[in-house]
Amino acid sequence: MTAEVIDGKAFAADVRARVAALVAKLKEEQGITPGLAVVLVGEDPASQVYVRSKGKQTVEVGMESFEHRLPADTDEATLLDLIAELNADARVHGILVQLPLPPHLNADLVINAIDPAKDVDGFHISNVGLLATGQKAMVPCTPLGCLMLLRDRLGSLSGRNAVVIGRSNIVGKPMAQLLLRDSATVTIAHSRTRDLPDVVRKAEIVVAAVGRPEMVTGDWIGPGATVIDVGINRIERDGKTVLVGDVHYESAARVAGAITPVPGGVGPMTIACLLANTLTACSRANGLPEPEGLTA
Repeated sequence: MTAEVIDGKAFAADVRARVAALVAKLKEEQGITPGLAVVLVGEDPASQVYVRSKGKQTVEVGMESFEHRLPADTDEATLLDLIAELNADARVHGILVQLPLPPHLNADLVINAIDPAKDVDGFHISNVGLLATGQKAMVPCTPLGCLMLLRDRLGSLSGRNAVVIGRSNIVGKPMAQLLLRDSATVTIAHSRTRDLPDVVRKAEIVVAAVGRPEMVTGDWIGPGATVIDVGINRIERDGKTVLVGDVHYESAARVAGAITPVPGGVGPMTIACLLANTLTACSRANGLPEPEGLTA
């Protein structure tokens, strides 16, 4: 068996095209342009790349992009004042503060200062609670992207046995909540799980989000399972720096029914879902129907 490759890059391009079409319609019929504000504190190289990509894709789908780059020594009060301004700005429908923040800043305090209705990352404690209790929330982008890929591949997730490896607040926990909302039977596994390979082997759906390069090998995967690899790890191989996931792709692909590659799998979906969330936030703010097929 050779697994079907789940092409996240192509799927993300389709999501962006759908967002762009809806944004054009919103402008023409309502005179409204969705706006996304991204705040970057400091000069972390990876964060700078992400912010540039987010700004570029925001403009490409017809939205307004508001970038705020602050020096690494910015104090908390200054950052909170900026967030308060963005909360009050009617042109801004989504606010994202790029993580990680410099260590002298309290990330929880900063994230929870964002208006929950504009929290397009889905990290505000109010959105976390709404998602956990099955209510309408802004959903974190990476889990939302994983959910879209799973629905596209499998159709209904009802009754399917899913294992999420990893319990982070950014991916693992919200991923499990989304799968539960789609009536899957969900196990959250982690480093303390006993007989972890055996637990994973029983799953029809495996979502790996542990941040450990190629930890999940083919002998962990049940025949025909759908494998979503969230990991993005840089390792040295044959004298070169390469990107690998949390799943050992070659061995898993020999057993799985479908698998996301790294790169080109979940990664492109994250920014596409950020744009979808911004459109959703704009629609909600203006009392308009939510974009069909772009929400959880």
